[in-house]
Amino acid sequence: MLMRSDTFRELDRFAQQALGTLSSGTWSRPTAIPMDAYRNDEEFVVAFDLPGVAPDAIEINVERNLLTVRAERRPPNLGEGARIQVAERPLGVFSRQLFLGDGLDTDRIEASHENGVLAVRIPVKEQAKPRRVAITSGGSRQKVISA
Repeated sequence: MLMRSDTFRELDRFAQQALGTLSSGTWSRPTAIPMDAYRNDEEFVVAFDLPGVAPDAIEINVERNLLTVRAERRPPNLGEGARIQVAERPLGVFSRQLFLGDGLDTDRIEASHENGVLAVRIPVKEQAKPRRVAITSGGSRQKVISA
């Protein structure tokens, strides 16, 4: 159902984590968004970690079978006279692209944002759902039964 799309981006992210050089993403070179994905019988769900990102700073696009999630974590408005003592949370642009399988209904995608997690739900097409095949004896034909 899902194929990872950018091996080099994953390698960059791993190197940044290993070397401790997490940098800000830019529009031309965004940082990869961490994600989890799972499928149940009815839908495919992808959860993207976007803590501190406002829902209006998230953009989701689908073109054919390519899902693109892009977000921007902006610096907080600290006010006049404030001086940052420690700044470890990365700011900037984050992005992730996923190739979706033909068994998913990209016309009915839904997304929700709660507690810093963007959940994208993609229904599984009816013909891609598991089916049970009934077995008959004798000269009868096999009949497909929906599970």
